[in-house]
Amino acid sequence: MNPHSSIRRRLLQVSAAALALPALSSFAQAPARTLRIGHQKGNLSLLKGRGTLEKRLAPLGVAIKWTEFSAGPVQLEALNVGSIDFGDVGEAPPIFAQAAGAPLAYVAATVTRPQSEAVIVPKASTIQSVKDLKGRKVALNKGSNVHYFLVKLLEKHGLAYGDVNVVFLPPADARAAFEKGSIDAWVIWDPFLAAAQKTLDARLLVDATGVVGNRAFYFSSLDYAGKNADVIKVLIEELDKVDQWGEANKGAFAAELAALWGLPQPVVDLSVSRTRFGTGPITKAILGEQQQIADTFLALGLIPRKINLLEAAV
Repeated sequence: MNPHSSIRRRLLQVSAAALALPALSSFAQAPARTLRIGHQKGNLSLLKGRGTLEKRLAPLGVAIKWTEFSAGPVQLEALNVGSIDFGDVGEAPPIFAQAAGAPLAYVAATVTRPQSEAVIVPKASTIQSVKDLKGRKVALNKGSNVHYFLVKLLEKHGLAYGDVNVVFLPPADARAAFEKGSIDAWVIWDPFLAAAQKTLDARLLVDATGVVGNRAFYFSSLDYAGKNADVIKVLIEELDKVDQWGEANKGAFAAELAALWGLPQPVVDLSVSRTRFGTGPITKAILGEQQQIADTFLALGLIPRKINLLEAAV
């Protein structure tokens, strides 16, 4: 055998092995799992900007993909078709999604925030109490958290849902109607509520304190949450850290949200001033609250069938 040929063959083998090492190393370090997060302009967006979630999940072999959505219901549609694994939403949209058969799982919730939704009237309105709403035009977003709030508010004050003339309008249209005086009252949430108070001189008639809780929720799919409990746990911890920072630094928190929302600072300052902070795991008590909302929506004919909220628990 030619010794030079033997040496040349060995060098080629060593070179081939050396070239393969980066590829093998890259393959070994490739994320074993992917977490696809849908987010609105809120705490999840702030978490994305901090980059802390990526650092926490890297040792678990999890890569993150972020997608921004315009609203909660759109995120739930994305979950239903398998495009995302996690998102944020209010109280009402997940109930409609579950009623439609979406495989969602409630995985976290904020503390209650009753002061962040309210009934407002024009400053000069003769309406001075909830009972004065009888026979009046009251605008709200159909099937939203404030829809449930109005039902329970009227019950508390001895009125039936049919005692008021409910006008279904999305926030932008309701604001225009309020400004023109074509409605008598508006049931709305922050930051639209704060904007109306600051820029339309709206008068707060009553907020949801003592009536309903008003929480925000974080959701996943039953399949993803069941297989990735460790990832969900880290997500909840990191979201609560954003909350705790916000509570301790309300000015800076409001400034970040103002930039995110494109709203005047005084509007966001008012909204944040009455926000309660804290995010934690789902409990049976919280699911019980959601069950009451679902049952109310069924009675109003807003959902087609009775649903069991426990089916959305992991």
